[in-house]
Amino acid sequence: MRVHLPMAVRFAPLLGLAGCVPQSAEPEPAPPPVTTRAAPVVQPVATPSRTPIPAEPVRRNLAFQGQLEQGGWIRGTMPSNTVDAALGDTEIAFDEEGRFFAAFDRDQGPSIRLSARLESGETTTRDLVIAPREWDIERVNVARRPGGASEAFMARRMPELEAIYLARQKETGAQGWRQDFIWPATGRISGRFGSQRIYRGSEAGSYHSGIDIATGGSGSPFVAPADGVVVLAVTDFSLEGQLLIVDHGQGLNSAFLHASRLLVSEGEQVRQGQHIGDIGSSGRATGPHLHWSLMWRDSRLDPLLFTGPMR
Repeated sequence: MRVHLPMAVRFAPLLGLAGCVPQSAEPEPAPPPVTTRAAPVVQPVATPSRTPIPAEPVRRNLAFQGQLEQGGWIRGTMPSNTVDAALGDTEIAFDEEGRFFAAFDRDQGPSIRLSARLESGETTTRDLVIAPREWDIERVNVARRPGGASEAFMARRMPELEAIYLARQKETGAQGWRQDFIWPATGRISGRFGSQRIYRGSEAGSYHSGIDIATGGSGSPFVAPADGVVVLAVTDFSLEGQLLIVDHGQGLNSAFLHASRLLVSEGEQVRQGQHIGDIGSSGRATGPHLHWSLMWRDSRLDPLLFTGPMR
């Protein structure tokens, strides 16, 4: 331990060496006070509080809702960590949150399996019961028109069918499949989805693939029933006339036939309720009307099951 002596004592040896200097009779001055500095107080640095990000809840089941009937549809979510999914033999696309869309053809049987394969190797399945529909069937005791289409017509028609098929395969990332659809136009329903003629008791004609909306005349507007991207816009197809196809995403698309004018072009994004064309009678049509059809992958769907009754 160090002993702190008064300054006079500490410097005494030095004064003795300088003996020529007489000592003063005055008392030795007091040494200056020794001050000690307190160590600075270090304040702790406040760290900003961080709210923990909650973990995404684990989805354990296939969940869905919709119209489980012929020509109907479902929307739902896949279990967490789903690798791939299918409705019957048809692949289902789903987003990062597991949300998906799927649908049932006009001729779908009484049941179909919905399945999801997980990373663990497990497969989750649901067997869906599909309600049958009573279609408007007209039976006529006459033969179908003989001969079929001419070679000249088919030479024109085949490229048109190819263009329609390729348009429906496009994946645009549109999000309209999430929305509640609205009617593209209002008027008298002159043709219903699924109606069909049977010739001579057994020869089935092709069924009506969409719904026909008749108006007072050409030029009435029609709008997009949901958000989407235009994947085909043509003005001179042999049967459809002026034709517009809009992709709504997840394999779902709308087609609008017999227009008198198209207001959008291929690649253009459209919003629900946007005026996209005018009704007409172009192509093979007996009068002004809008033919609206819906497809998911290769399945034909009933627009009425997307919109509900017209108001």
